[in-house]
Amino acid sequence: MSAADVPSQTPDRPASPPNGTADAAGRSAATGSAGAATLAEIARAAGVSAPTVSKVLNGRGDVAPGTRSRVEELLRLHGYQRRRGNAQPAPLLDLVFHELESAWAMEVIRGVENVARQEGLSVVLSESAGRLSPGQTWVDGVLARRPTGVILVLSGLDPAQRAQLISRDIPFVVMDPAGDPGEDVPAIGATNWQGGVAATRHLLELGHSRIGVIGGPAGMMCSRARIDGYRAALETAGVAFDPALVRAGDFHHEAGYAAGLELLRLADRPTAVFTGNDLQALGLYEAARELGLSIPGDLSVVGFDDLPLSRWISPPLTTVRQPLTEMAEAAARLVLDLSRGKEPSTLRVDLATRLVERSSTRPPSVADASGDGGSGDAGGDASEVR
Repeated sequence: MSAADVPSQTPDRPASPPNGTADAAGRSAATGSAGAATLAEIARAAGVSAPTVSKVLNGRGDVAPGTRSRVEELLRLHGYQRRRGNAQPAPLLDLVFHELESAWAMEVIRGVENVARQEGLSVVLSESAGRLSPGQTWVDGVLARRPTGVILVLSGLDPAQRAQLISRDIPFVVMDPAGDPGEDVPAIGATNWQGGVAATRHLLELGHSRIGVIGGPAGMMCSRARIDGYRAALETAGVAFDPALVRAGDFHHEAGYAAGLELLRLADRPTAVFTGNDLQALGLYEAARELGLSIPGDLSVVGFDDLPLSRWISPPLTTVRQPLTEMAEAAARLVLDLSRGKEPSTLRVDLATRLVERSSTRPPSVADASGDGGSGDAGGDASEVR
């Protein structure tokens, strides 16, 4: 048993008064106080033994739910934070995805593994089954494992979960947050708005004006930013935004296919589509093939992410590179710095995106440029999807 498990010998104290806030590392903002309650006093206030409070702190499962909730609330109210050095963290990084079944996730895992390998750490993978916050079972597991740090991808923590990690001095970083993570939560992202601008500007410069877009989930900040960039590029070029050319997806192949069929069956169909991510571009390729349209002869396509598959499909996909592996490496290094007590110079880091031109875009055909939304030249190029 570690010193942290024997509160009567080495009592931990709250790191801040009851109204303490959170600092840059997602920990209690901490002033310490001679009159602060010890862990044993928190136990008395909860009407339980000090070992029971220790069990709650350590994520043990043999505590009644009502007792656990009461103790957690007292820990939160007292701004409790385990003192660094009481117990060494496990040589683990917890990496949490809202869903794992994606080539996108593999790029992130690669980045975190790169840093973990250099630091002699192992990576624990978790999935929140599509939820934007992991469940309490996951939190209990983290408290029991005591990892060096936690990285949440397209996920976040609710206030109670944040308080639980803060009180155990477990740092966390959000990568590519689905929503606004809050001013005091370290986060690594990408320049999604600029990426949306670059994708749309490229199509405009080729001569397209009927440009469709397939976005991601409306509740995801990255998706909204890409759509906003698309609109900004159209407005800057003096091209009217047409809601009829906008479809919502979910960043999966099936959504790209379904939305692609809708857009390409319009009487005045788009001559180009920005798909919001590469997986939806694959679905759009399938829809175009089914309707007998060639890429890029009849339809230009731009994706987002630059996954390895974007180079392998035919024709190779023009896309916006989101540096996923580098983002994951940055998130891993940041959470390790936090675990060592280093304060970040900035809480929000957005890595640059850039357009990667390949073979899925070209100027519209003469018929399309004149407003004819037909299927264009059926001859096509040998590299075109048909």
